[in-house]
Amino acid sequence: MNISLEEESVKKKIKIKVTVIGDGGVGKTSLIQKFTQGKFQTDYIKTIGAQFTHYETEIDGYRIELIFWDIAGQDNFHFLRPSFYRSSKAAIIVYSLEENNLGERSFEHITSWYEDVKEFCGEIPAVIFANKVDLINEQTLDKEKIQNLVKEHNFLGYYITSAKTGQGLDHAFNALSKEIRR
Repeated sequence: MNISLEEESVKKKIKIKVTVIGDGGVGKTSLIQKFTQGKFQTDYIKTIGAQFTHYETEIDGYRIELIFWDIAGQDNFHFLRPSFYRSSKAAIIVYSLEENNLGERSFEHITSWYEDVKEFCGEIPAVIFANKVDLINEQTLDKEKIQNLVKEHNFLGYYITSAKTGQGLDHAFNALSKEIRR
């Protein structure tokens, strides 16, 4: 059977919906914008409901289209989440490394975010993005705490990131793309 190059390229295109979740203010939107557009916005703008961003890349001969669903982290949008999660093939759970209430609470909520996703999507690949590393002294970071959480829930891994500087973003998103393509 003869397959034209056009048919072969269509055959190798993969579309993947990735849900990006976490408490409000942890930097979900900023991470996506920095990775997909290379920009960082200093003013905080609350996500209302959800917003989507398309990003295409090529990995191992496959054209991969990632559709990031950036879901509002505030509790008043909780009722909308089940419909936003539907058909997700992977999840990114973001928490803040800030040494304040937001950082502590967002880390404590990782498990409940993951349980929420599992309820509506089943067992899909999930990773943790520990964001805002630019606001802390990375040498004092307790990596064992996050490693234990990753093992406990069988997450694909965790990545130390900064939406402001871009630290860790290419590595994190590319590793996730390769893993969910399998």
